Amino acid sequence: MSIIENHKTVGSPLSEGAKLRARDVCVFYGEKQAIYNVSLDIRQNEVIALIGPSGCGKSTFLRCLNRMNDTIDICNVTGEILLDGDNIYDPRVDVVPLRATVGMVFQKPNPFPKSIYDNIAYGPRIHGLASSRVDLDEIVEKSLQRAGLWNEVKDRLHAPGTGLSGGQQQRLCIARTIAVDPEVILMDEPCSALDPIATAKIEELIDELRENYTIAIVTHSMQQAARVSQRTAYFHLGQLIEVNATDKVFTTPEHQLTEAYITGRFG
Repeated sequence: MSIIENHKTVGSPLSEGAKLRARDVCVFYGEKQAIYNVSLDIRQNEVIALIGPSGCGKSTFLRCLNRMNDTIDICNVTGEILLDGDNIYDPRVDVVPLRATVGMVFQKPNPFPKSIYDNIAYGPRIHGLASSRVDLDEIVEKSLQRAGLWNEVKDRLHAPGTGLSGGQQQRLCIARTIAVDPEVILMDEPCSALDPIATAKIEELIDELRENYTIAIVTHSMQQAARVSQRTAYFHLGQLIEVNATDKVFTTPEHQLTEAYITGRFG
């Protein structure tokens, strides 16, 4: 199967009053093109799921949204990505505060080799968000509460974060992301290494976080996309094929490739 010539994304990829706007985004790894002319708006306080077969470009696109691809020497991104109307690829943009504003939760939990408290406090310290120990204590508690972890760890804040279970570690990483006061949270298959009970807790948490944050989640699980997102974007071979309300994508998709994927004909 090859890319579709002169492809135009079907459905509703663009939106009024979007938090993030991507326009004609292409990504190259050296000579190899991984993303082709993706235009997509992500709305304020929505959860959008990015789905598609392995190697379709969904994680590559997600990493464009906070310039995480900058860390790969041979990666080149063209097009435009606007956060609240400002181009995040403007050469004057400092990626350190950008990655605080647009936080990332990775596939495998990656707590720092520090205490639970210091995992959360690290970001606020380096970004100067706390002027006193009392402020820092408050940020740590609030972040852990928002991540649904406070009651489980409040009596062992100085124990190592790496000693928690896998699901707790992932919620710790979400709390660490929240602690620097982001506006957008990117999640790259955050439940793929977790058991069903831990996964259910993360999904419940995503629904709660939507009240305060805009969330884009890459997932291999169509059931998960159906449970947590309001809109779903289907990627195929680096092209954005369809974007629609999640229930529409999973019941009456507009594009034959989307239908083939969700009915299990490939993937």
